[in-house]
Amino acid sequence: MIRVTRLNGEQFALNPDLIERVEGHPDTVVFLVDGTRYVVSESVDDVLLGIREYRASILATAYEMDRGTYRPAASVAAADVEDDAEGAVLPFPAREER
Repeated sequence: MIRVTRLNGEQFALNPDLIERVEGHPDTVVFLVDGTRYVVSESVDDVLLGIREYRASILATAYEMDRGTYRPAASVAAADVEDDAEGAVLPFPAREER
């Protein structure tokens, strides 16, 4: 999810996978695939940067999970308090090198 701001200052999260296009009239308008439109205070470039960072974070997390080094922030804190594997995220098995 990316965080955007309505013109009245209210922040909300938007699923970037549902964004069809972003236009910069005088105001930035985000169009979703279902026809919903949001006018936001961020510039078109800021919205695009948020989408890019969101997608990059997914790829980075997948890479960490594949290498077995992924530890989400909530799990790190929970692991310090309690060493319980129930509900923990398990890494993908390591791939064999070809």
